[in-house]
Amino acid sequence: MSRNATAVRRPDLGGRSTVFGMKGAVACEHPSAALVGLRVLDAGGTAADACVAMAAAMAVLSPMQTGMGGDAFLLFYEAETGQVTGLNGAGRAPRAATIEKLLDLGLSGMPEQGGLTVTVPGAVRLWEDAANRFGNQPLARLLEPAWELAENGHPVAEVIARYWEEHEDVLRKNEAATRTFLPEGRPPVAGELFYQVDLAATISSVAEGGADAFYKGEIAASIARSVQEAGGYLSEEDLAAHESSFVEPISTDYRGVRVYEIPPPGQGIAALEMLNILEGFDLHSLDPMSADRIHLEVEAKKLAFRDLHERVGDPESSEIPTEELISKDYAAKLRASISREAAAAAPPDLGGDTTYLCAVDAEGNGCSFINSLYRGFGSGIVAEGTGVCLHNRGSSFHLRPGHPNALAPGKRPMHTIIPGLATSSATGALWAVFGVMGAAMQPQGQAQLLIDLIDYGMDPQAAADHPRHRHENGILLIEGRVPEDEIARLRALGHRVEVKEDYMIPAGGAQLIRILENDVRACGSDPRKDGCALAQ
Repeated sequence: MSRNATAVRRPDLGGRSTVFGMKGAVACEHPSAALVGLRVLDAGGTAADACVAMAAAMAVLSPMQTGMGGDAFLLFYEAETGQVTGLNGAGRAPRAATIEKLLDLGLSGMPEQGGLTVTVPGAVRLWEDAANRFGNQPLARLLEPAWELAENGHPVAEVIARYWEEHEDVLRKNEAATRTFLPEGRPPVAGELFYQVDLAATISSVAEGGADAFYKGEIAASIARSVQEAGGYLSEEDLAAHESSFVEPISTDYRGVRVYEIPPPGQGIAALEMLNILEGFDLHSLDPMSADRIHLEVEAKKLAFRDLHERVGDPESSEIPTEELISKDYAAKLRASISREAAAAAPPDLGGDTTYLCAVDAEGNGCSFINSLYRGFGSGIVAEGTGVCLHNRGSSFHLRPGHPNALAPGKRPMHTIIPGLATSSATGALWAVFGVMGAAMQPQGQAQLLIDLIDYGMDPQAAADHPRHRHENGILLIEGRVPEDEIARLRALGHRVEVKEDYMIPAGGAQLIRILENDVRACGSDPRKDGCALAQ
């Protein structure tokens, strides 16, 4: 572990300590879900088993961010072979959805919520596929803790209670959502017990009948009917046809660390593009909270996001220049356009809510896992009698024909959720599983986290704690711990800066597990969330 003086040292500045272990380890944004994952590892389950169990638990514990009605992705490192595999759990647009139909409705762009935004939810199929391919535990066993939390109730966590209150208006637009998530006519407060009996029944059905119980039969019928009643086009046939996709990850080398992402339609390509651009700067020589460092990261983000929004979509529907976008030569051309003295104009961003979690097992397998409803409570639609809140992933489609992310029947939308995984470029050994949830924050958050770990030698918890910045829609959000003179310097460079809380919610939530040279697992969990890291 580095002794770099810039790393936070406990207990001088308070906060959390890095969690160390010698066998299995988990990091998750809710303690109860983290405990579920660790118990799966204690029972001999793999890293993938632990992640599926944690994801199912989070579907109950954090219903505005994630759930059975959303999508999911994972990256899995197999210790025996050193192979990294991706699993894409993105659902597709309904076969009946077309740009022409939405334009005829008088729309000029996709709405943010409602039936028109619902694509096929892919998470449940991915849970099953992950357990079957990478696990050794039956899906029913992995779903049991989630069922118990839903059936027997659980106390609502503090940050989650805050999210719930912030999205109350979304729930009030749908009768089933109001009944399900505002049972007392208001959002639950922190520490209040919350029960989800309908969702428990849905979880039980999947435990007994597998993913088919979700995508076919009564549950699927309720999902399709609820979406259509809300003006959407999702059908039972769309649900029945859904499959996950095993994919070859894309990757790049950053200072001796090979960083892996899910390929398009995910935005992981932007994280790799940012790292390639930033690799050409001597970031280690800059103070980690300096305006110079922040400026370079923001300018790299602008360039990567310009490509993300103009050139990335579903590769099954459009030709995506993935190899070009993550090439070192292309990064060098982009890098040359960055001024160290002035900020450039910025492209638009996308928003959303997500849960990220990760695990490493005793054998050294690693799983990086992300599950999302997109924006808070997704579409705002709950499928009647199921307890399942449906995502609004389709809201990211464009209604402009010819755009790589234009709406089309059966097409997957451009995705914000990105799990991260890294290996040693020299040996191929697992180096870390990591993620920074938070919509457009994810690529820039991953880049910042990796730079903290690699360029500044921070330990995992220090990297999770370190002040982050988020550039979105032309505004640079900065945490209040950044020195005032550095903020003044950023403004002088032309950035539109808003100083936020010391640990701002828009900075997202990081979870990570590093594998040290002595094979010790070193884990960090973001203080901006409710969760924790645990290790055996």
